[in-house]
Amino acid sequence: MKIVYRILISLLLLAYTGKAQSVSGYWYGSAFVTGSQGTQHNYLVELILNDNGKSVQGVLNYYFRNLYRSVQVNGLFDQKEQQLVIEKIPLVYYGSVSQMEVDCEMNGAFKLVTARAGSTLSGMWKPDEQYKYTCPPIQLRISLDREQTMNDSAINAIRNWKEEFQVWTPPQDETGQTAVTVTPRPVKNFVAVQQQETRDKELAEEIELDADSVRISLYDNGEVDGDSISVFLNKKLIVTHQRLSTRPIRFTLPLDSLVDYVELIMFAENLGSIPPNTALMIVEAGEKTYQVRLSSTLEKSGSVRLKRKRKGIKVR
Repeated sequence: MKIVYRILISLLLLAYTGKAQSVSGYWYGSAFVTGSQGTQHNYLVELILNDNGKSVQGVLNYYFRNLYRSVQVNGLFDQKEQQLVIEKIPLVYYGSVSQMEVDCEMNGAFKLVTARAGSTLSGMWKPDEQYKYTCPPIQLRISLDREQTMNDSAINAIRNWKEEFQVWTPPQDETGQTAVTVTPRPVKNFVAVQQQETRDKELAEEIELDADSVRISLYDNGEVDGDSISVFLNKKLIVTHQRLSTRPIRFTLPLDSLVDYVELIMFAENLGSIPPNTALMIVEAGEKTYQVRLSSTLEKSGSVRLKRKRKGIKVR
């Protein structure tokens, strides 16, 4: 009976240990690659992970020479093998120069080792098949910082990455969903008008269009976090108190070929829970579609200029 009892206790402990194993948390350390001349090149690395048991999400930040990069990562953690796999991560080629940075697409496999002294992830980044003769493997060893507040740091890092770096496009099955359709006409918001006069303006893009009208759709480009905006057309307020989300704010504008351009300015009424206020603007003109990413703060407003092509007049 005692033997059976001990076996049951052992199995329970093993099950608990297996369940407790996770790669969630804040990891830091270094990676290195040996160059063609035998010299060693180092990367400083921090990896913030959230392991939900099915997949791993997180953010990889690394420094190489005078370069800083932040990359979102997705991976899988094999509980049985205690191995983390992360694929298709762009890492700067060690031979890059400041005038021309070259990325190597790498896949990583890292072994988790846990001990009383601490937990480590160690392994290697290996290049994709097409880069195997150019990009050498990169050795990685990072340690878990137990003092970091794991869940908060992981979740906040992912949300901040989405807000600042994410390039988001609405899925095909969502582009036709019900939009918040507004009619562009003069509206009153004295606060927005007065504040816009004090803010700097940052031109994101200028687009030349071969159409007499355009359809504008605005989405939240990052994490949907309560961003609220107003829109100015040639310094006149036409849209106010609109909240950005995955549901588009949509309106149509005429284009006059006799006018140099029309300018749309996105005024941030707030910054949401994650600064800055970011939006994806989709411009549809005839059969062509353009995407512009705008970013606004309480000090500056992002803008885009739309210009209609002027067709030459034929003289007989």
